[in-house]
Amino acid sequence: MEIPADMPAHGVMEAMEPGLRRIIAPNPSPMTYWGTNTFVLGEGDVTVVDPGPDHAPHLEAILGGLAPGERVARILVTHSHVDHSPLARGLSRATGAPVIAFGTSLAGRSQVMADLVAQGMTSGGEGVDADFVPDEEMADGDRLAIGSGLTVEAIWTPGHFSNHLSFAVGDVILVGDHVMAWASSLVSPPDGDLTAFMASCERLLARDARIHYPAHGPAIDDPKARLRWLIEHRKGREASILAQLATAPATPEALTRAIYTDTPPALLPAAERNVFAHLIDLWTRQKVTATPTLSPGAMFTLT
Repeated sequence: MEIPADMPAHGVMEAMEPGLRRIIAPNPSPMTYWGTNTFVLGEGDVTVVDPGPDHAPHLEAILGGLAPGERVARILVTHSHVDHSPLARGLSRATGAPVIAFGTSLAGRSQVMADLVAQGMTSGGEGVDADFVPDEEMADGDRLAIGSGLTVEAIWTPGHFSNHLSFAVGDVILVGDHVMAWASSLVSPPDGDLTAFMASCERLLARDARIHYPAHGPAIDDPKARLRWLIEHRKGREASILAQLATAPATPEALTRAIYTDTPPALLPAAERNVFAHLIDLWTRQKVTATPTLSPGAMFTLT
């Protein structure tokens, strides 16, 4: 991943289109690209989406970037990873605005993932904001009138994270970490769920969105093309896993080393999580069998 030299500046409120502004948090990394895109919807009584990490200068930048007389009326959170939700509480304290999201970091988790956690599997990849509790919950399909003639519709898009919401405003969708232009979204069990991810991609593909605004990186001007790429990318990875298993049973670690031959060793643990996400999905669809039971150390065979 290379962050472009002409990337937008951190901490500067920028108009993206009528009724939508963006200010980027100063947390660039291989997982966040140039940092978290915090969005501001409407004018006057505004809605902030994904305040970002608990970073006092970013809080000051959000408030300082508003027009004179504007106030934050509500705070929406796509999901509770530590680069998205922690600042919501500080922004709420500063403004009195309620924090609105799908639910806590456990909300929406499938039974398969809950069972893996019960067996001792821990979170991997991005950090989880385990203490996150919204003031109000917004379910799939809920609509919220936010002023300026705008209405926000919640679309539950689990996959990258179980409590992940995308927010549709007319023909614009704020897609959080589900769809990004610069990378395929991380799907790392037990927080990430590939079965749910693929279903969420199909849901978004069925909508006639003009543009997607991800929580990291630039806007996506052709959402359907990007979603089709994501779906085919995952299907290609699945085909590689099935081809390897056709030669012999294997563990997720062995499959990872056979498939990710050009990946630096430091990145192999993340790649192994990705392979395991695919194996869980294949197991759920009865395409593979896990011995002795479904786990990161299991031996997998074709069913």
